[in-house]
Amino acid sequence: MTSVFTKIINGEIPSYKIAENEEFYAFLDIFPLSKGHTLVVPKKETYYIFDIEDNEYERLFLFAKKVAKAIEKIIPCQKVGLTIIGLEVRHAHIHLIPINTIYDMDFKQPKLKLSNEEFQLIADNISKEYEIIKGY
Repeated sequence: MTSVFTKIINGEIPSYKIAENEEFYAFLDIFPLSKGHTLVVPKKETYYIFDIEDNEYERLFLFAKKVAKAIEKIIPCQKVGLTIIGLEVRHAHIHLIPINTIYDMDFKQPKLKLSNEEFQLIADNISKEYEIIKGY
């Protein structure tokens, strides 16, 4: 069965896209813990992140690193935290979350409610910064 993330990648479900290449897709989480909370997913549907082939795994994390650096430039934070849980959607994914304390990554916290305009502005700004960073 096709995952919700594959439907997002294929454009069947709208998303606030941050970045994309041939193998990976990054977009804002619509239930964010903080502004700029981004999901990074491989386009190849794989359930468990540690089942990804080594070379693809390395490229996934290099892609995520550039996205995280773009997030840091746009969203005021001490750093971008990374977590992999992978139980809520059966498609490997990385959460990149702007944080100021360890508690900012607690998934029990209430999720932010942002308008479509806020999501789009955040996505556009991070995406522009990503385009600058990916060239380096």
